[in-house]
Amino acid sequence: MGYNYSYKDTLDRAERVTWRIEDLIGGDKTLDFTRPFMPESLARVGALDFLSENEARLLNQIRGHAYLRIFGLVEEFILPFVLDHARSMLNGDDYRTRAFLEFAGEEAKHIQLFHRFAEVFNQGFGTKCEVIGPGDAIAKHILSHHPLSVALVILHIEWMTQRHFVDSVHDDGRLDPCFKNMLKHHWMEEMQHAQLDSLMVEAIAARMSPKEIETAIDGYWAIGGFLDEGLKQQTLFDLAAFETASGRTLTPEERRRFVDVQHQANRWTYLGSGMSHPKFIEAMGMLNKDRQRVLLDTVPMFS
Repeated sequence: MGYNYSYKDTLDRAERVTWRIEDLIGGDKTLDFTRPFMPESLARVGALDFLSENEARLLNQIRGHAYLRIFGLVEEFILPFVLDHARSMLNGDDYRTRAFLEFAGEEAKHIQLFHRFAEVFNQGFGTKCEVIGPGDAIAKHILSHHPLSVALVILHIEWMTQRHFVDSVHDDGRLDPCFKNMLKHHWMEEMQHAQLDSLMVEAIAARMSPKEIETAIDGYWAIGGFLDEGLKQQTLFDLAAFETASGRTLTPEERRRFVDVQHQANRWTYLGSGMSHPKFIEAMGMLNKDRQRVLLDTVPMFS
């Protein structure tokens, strides 16, 4: 493929970006439940015009809870995958090995950060919010696919993370500062991860035939379908949490609209925004131009 990314450069940047979980949440660094957590472009609560201002904020916070918890879930399969990839290169390029081990260490830190967030959220929000899982079952299913399929899903997620912060979070002054700060520090490390995963996709594909690559791309779509089913369930979890937190039972028509709008919002957040990222489209085109065209044709379904 021929990326301009360097293992040494990504390692150098990673070593300059240093933060601790305790610096972001816990103690006097806590969540402000009077403010939204998620940008409207991702939460899409404004389309539900039957919600009051307070109810819209509650739903936004429920979506924010699911957002970070789902990131924790996906990083539970990213971590072992990266470690397995690094293990196969222990006798190779020193910078490459160290860069991937740093990648894995940062993913472990992110998982711990999101667990800590969940504790603080549960203490302050007052209503239990369910999240799809369990994480180990999701990881087992995804990791059963070809390594290139998994690497493409991870690349999708890494570029998705970059897009969310740059396009939606960075300039949104309405968001809770604590939640926004967690997203910022997560984003700072995910830039290196996106570049390293681009190199990982390239390295895996270099050992494969065109037919094998096509089959692996099919695996990427299969994992996407699996995740989409999970998002349907997450939407129902969010609906249940909203009705409990707000003390309001929606009418059948309001429930239908809630599910339609919020499932599509989830599809854009986790699927459409990643598959339509220019860098991901570029990576797909380097693997197979025909499959790149399929990708472009499919994006509107998830917008």
